[in-house]
Amino acid sequence: MKKRKPEPDPLSSSAGAKAMDAEASAEWGLDPFALVEAAGRECARAFVRHAKAASSGPSSDPSFTVLAGTGNNAADALVMLRALILAGRADPGRCLVLSSSPPEAAPAERTPLSQAKLAIRKLGVEVQAWANDKAAALKRGTVIDGIAGTGLEGPLRGRALEMALAANALGAAVVSIDVPSGGFDGGREQMPMVSAGCTLAIQPRKLCLYAPAVRPHAGRIIPVNGIFPSELVRKYGEAELVAWESSARRIRPVEPHVHKYGRGLVEIWAGSHGAAGAARLAALGAQAAGAGIVRLVVDSSLYPILAGACSGIMVAETTDADAASGEGRFVPSAMLLGPGWGKGEDRMSRLENALAREKLGLPLVLDADAIALAKNAVFHGNAILTPHVGEFAACTGLAKDEILADPVGALRSFAAKKRATVLLKSHVTYVASFDGRVGVIDGMNPALAAGGSGDVLAGFCAAIAARSPPGEGGFDGYSCACAAAALLARSAEPKGVARSFADPAEFARAAAAIAGKAWIRRAE
Repeated sequence: MKKRKPEPDPLSSSAGAKAMDAEASAEWGLDPFALVEAAGRECARAFVRHAKAASSGPSSDPSFTVLAGTGNNAADALVMLRALILAGRADPGRCLVLSSSPPEAAPAERTPLSQAKLAIRKLGVEVQAWANDKAAALKRGTVIDGIAGTGLEGPLRGRALEMALAANALGAAVVSIDVPSGGFDGGREQMPMVSAGCTLAIQPRKLCLYAPAVRPHAGRIIPVNGIFPSELVRKYGEAELVAWESSARRIRPVEPHVHKYGRGLVEIWAGSHGAAGAARLAALGAQAAGAGIVRLVVDSSLYPILAGACSGIMVAETTDADAASGEGRFVPSAMLLGPGWGKGEDRMSRLENALAREKLGLPLVLDADAIALAKNAVFHGNAILTPHVGEFAACTGLAKDEILADPVGALRSFAAKKRATVLLKSHVTYVASFDGRVGVIDGMNPALAAGGSGDVLAGFCAAIAARSPPGEGGFDGYSCACAAAALLARSAEPKGVARSFADPAEFARAAAAIAGKAWIRRAE
């Protein structure tokens, strides 16, 4: 059987997921009872698979405590527990449901939650109303977090808040359903949230789960699929979760007959006094991601340092480059400006020259200082900007916590206004195109939290852009930026660089092998 090519996973807002639920019920015959039943059962299966595969993770103890709120998120958790009991993986006599609503209160109508509670009681599980003196019960086994779903419109309060704080204080093995309770679209970093060891992410996975403010609380994200028809999931996808395998397929490979200019010439303007390393790392990144020629242009004071430190990289002095750039063999296929560059007066004139080339179709990558210098520029669809959160805040005037709460809205608006692709660097990376596409690259790797990793990433962007210039299949900044960000994430995984506090140059070395495997096409 032919192996199916990897595809990105759609991500949806809570409003989109709610609309999808409504369509599933009205047009597909999947009412809330059917959806809760499917979600709970698939959560149980995913949990068992994860527990078997994980060297450390959810306990095999058959004791479970469900923290149940008042909505379908709680119903999903109870159906999950019921499925675990029926499969012999949970002992009903050692399980407990703590509910934020009085268990004796009969609902006005039959709901998925009321039916789930009825079934769980029939199996012999005790259901009690939450009170602070019940917190000690969370010490047993695994805690299933079904307190609140993505429909929140503000911070957790009352009993829901008490339950979340109790779970966090005990440090129990917590499994959240869909999102950690307290996480929702627009939720701020300082708002209370359950901190889970893992999150069973029901399809379509929710955008807020990957928001930088929420993602640290989710632990390991385990996809739970097989609930909705794929047609519906794709229809309501508002962004995509991008992995290396799917993003690499969008980039043209290097054919066996190609010469060095066919792989692209990347011209990099970078470095300043005290920041020579940034220029070198950007050049190493471009080299590792497949550029045929990397030409690093630096100030005269840096030339002696970098000329001997950059093997296989052309290093030129700024004065010589001004005379030769754009002529003969030095015509760039893509340009990168900014890593460690500074903001001196001479930088602005060189930036304006690069902007004029971008207008004519040359792919342009702006990083660090070049982003600040180009704050008022509007591009022509051929630029990639690579700010971190602080730089993006300076460009937009938005507060950092506002960006971390809702990166997608801010990025879409800014990318459309600038007519550029924007790659926002954080512990989760976002890529937004001016045409509305948004990609999310899940990171959460502290090995990348080092000065220089962003310079390497900018080099990746430039090299990939250099191989897809207009007129030869078309330059797509979004695909280039997604592939570059996914390549950096993959290079910092154990298969790339061993878990260590590494020199960012090691990410470039690891990426060279990963990118080569994906993009070097050999003659048969």
